[in-house]
Amino acid sequence: MSTLAPTTAASPDAAGRRKVIRRAIVAGSIGNFVEQFDYGLYGYMAPVLASSFFPASDHTASVLSAYAVIAIACLVRPLGGSLLGRWGDRFGRKRVLLWTVVFMGISTALIGVLPTYGQIGLAAPLILLVLRVVQGMVAGGEYVGAVAFVVEWAEPRRRAYYTSFASNSCFFGILAGAGVAALMSAVCTDAALHSWGWRIPFLAVLPLCLVGMWLRSRIGETPEFEAATEHGTNVVAAPFREALRSQWRPILVFCGASIMLAILSYTWVTFYPEYLSDTLGLSQSSAWLSNMISVAVLIPLVPVAGIISDRIGRKPMLITGAVACIVLVPLAFWVGERGTFAAAVGSQLIYLVPEFFLTGIVTVCAAELFATRTRFSASSIAYNSSFSIFMGITPFVATLLVSAFGTIYAVWVYLAAAAVLALVVITVFMKETYRSELAADKFAR
Repeated sequence: MSTLAPTTAASPDAAGRRKVIRRAIVAGSIGNFVEQFDYGLYGYMAPVLASSFFPASDHTASVLSAYAVIAIACLVRPLGGSLLGRWGDRFGRKRVLLWTVVFMGISTALIGVLPTYGQIGLAAPLILLVLRVVQGMVAGGEYVGAVAFVVEWAEPRRRAYYTSFASNSCFFGILAGAGVAALMSAVCTDAALHSWGWRIPFLAVLPLCLVGMWLRSRIGETPEFEAATEHGTNVVAAPFREALRSQWRPILVFCGASIMLAILSYTWVTFYPEYLSDTLGLSQSSAWLSNMISVAVLIPLVPVAGIISDRIGRKPMLITGAVACIVLVPLAFWVGERGTFAAAVGSQLIYLVPEFFLTGIVTVCAAELFATRTRFSASSIAYNSSFSIFMGITPFVATLLVSAFGTIYAVWVYLAAAAVLALVVITVFMKETYRSELAADKFAR
């Protein structure tokens, strides 16, 4: 089945079709923005949240506890992804994405009104953990569902380009989270920030989610899903089980290829600013600003990478990115060791090279590797079994490695091991998907 046929049928006029695609991109991406705004905000605010929700007697232990909450929340993503994926493959992408943005907004806003450890003791971190677990379960289906939604609306030969905007919504969210954290740090005294200032950004998520609900309610179901489940005759009764049975090979391929990006990205946006301030002595505001600059530089480059990948394929981009992880990340760390603001910016600009080749391409592969009938379930299993788990544990593991070995190059070894695994998987087992039909099983014998 051709992906072009249902899209053309839905929108005969090319300009009209692209207008609908742009609306689908915005609607699909708003939840990613909210998710990463919260994640970036939590990561940047980790030192403040650590003192608010955990005993302050040991700063390192408190920060590790704050990161552990992220890790635990990410560990439950496979469960949330399996549930939401099942519903998304049976009832449609749009319906599930409407509910994910609702629960994302409520759980994030509730963090902004939580009492602290000093007020209610151990109950404070426990309630925080429960809310983060809810967010983790919702996020387990949000990102892959949004990516499937965008890819299934996109023109066949521009899928990486269009999907790059879904990737960029994550970076916009991280950038916004960093910007708000920096703003609150600048306008509040240290006492005010620890007392009430940190709450405001979490509460601000609620109106964003209302906008997301409105946007998603105004866009229809994807033509690809409607064509694949025409008249309800092709709906899979048990998509999760069917995905494991028929899509286990591409699931394993995606896992092997994507772990390196999870480690690369969340070392950069969550762990590294904290390392710059706590270990290298840069002020916290300078560390945040340097990270914001690098994220802002990457944003316009991600669509460029999508355009290139739509012309040369996914595998060349991923292989180049894996090699760049091994070769350039230690150089980035070496530059950053100077401990100046300029060095912090320079190190992170070097870090962008592997990000350029990997970020948007891994995203589009999360949809292209799987057939339409089980895409939501299969991509949820794959993404959450690899990317989400390593995304969650990486700040914790990186902090632990530096503490244990006394050098940030231990983090590079951790990343390099994942990059070597990815090189083997991509070169030996991965099939090219950039010209494939979405409905087809790419790994069928």
